[in-house]
Amino acid sequence: MGEHQTIEVKLEPAHAGWRLDRALAAAVPAMSRERLKALIRSGALTGESGAALRDPATKVCGDEALRLDVPVPTPAHNIAQDIPLKIVFEDEHLLVLDKPAGLVVHPAAGNADGTLVNALLYHCGRSLSGIGGVGRPGIVHRIDKDTSGLLVVAKSDVAHEGLARQFAAHSIDRRYLAIVTGVPKSAQGTIDAPLARSSANRKKIAIVPAGKGKRAVTHWKRLTLLGDATLTECALETGRTHQVRVHMASIGHPLLGDPVYGGSGKAHRDLLKSLGFQRQALHAAELGFTHPVTKHRLSFSSGMPPDMQELFTALGV
Repeated sequence: MGEHQTIEVKLEPAHAGWRLDRALAAAVPAMSRERLKALIRSGALTGESGAALRDPATKVCGDEALRLDVPVPTPAHNIAQDIPLKIVFEDEHLLVLDKPAGLVVHPAAGNADGTLVNALLYHCGRSLSGIGGVGRPGIVHRIDKDTSGLLVVAKSDVAHEGLARQFAAHSIDRRYLAIVTGVPKSAQGTIDAPLARSSANRKKIAIVPAGKGKRAVTHWKRLTLLGDATLTECALETGRTHQVRVHMASIGHPLLGDPVYGGSGKAHRDLLKSLGFQRQALHAAELGFTHPVTKHRLSFSSGMPPDMQELFTALGV
């Protein structure tokens, strides 16, 4: 048996006649109703008599004391590591952080530890979304290892599911700063091109025919001309893997420093080398969403990080 956390639940007299899962969700707001349903069906909820209550649809009498045994999320081979995090907002349900370039979001082949997840396990301990009983701390979206910027992480199940719904509905405001090669002829534009794993190279993402991949839409505009490069803003309507990098490369303006999609050409090679700039010039600068619990609209911004600012300045000279 794994470790469990016991929660003493008090149903109010006003809950009389409610479905058990609804009353429980009102009494334990940090957990989603779907999660509570699953726990009820698993026998994790016991009544005053000590018998398990297994039917989420049971009508409650109200003014009852119940006991809920919740499996403590296991870290799925992840270990807590004291890795500094720049946190710009945090409450009991979620946190927003400013990720540095070079930090991998989730452990995977080649990056078993030293990731954001390891850092979150250390920072948050057990106050993390444990959907599925596994400590994959509320990762509802990711940004590439070598992309810097803002990321929201769920700490409670209700926040996890609420944020996931907003991402699925494309109601999250995400704007990136990208330094691209060349100068786009138009002041702004929209790229609507579906993306999928490349059949030629599984590590790359490629634009594919309609119906073959996931819909991907990027709205971009020129901000500052930098000789034979341009600072652009890219607003995501959808959020697919490598979306900005692939989309901008597809119109002939790959991100400067991008080793995969063509932004490390000889035109800027000496400058990138002299600056020690070894990543795609991409920064998640703005993030906005509705708090899934308080329903307040939250907006965050992050200035260009020092390495990208140095590149911007050098190009503008």
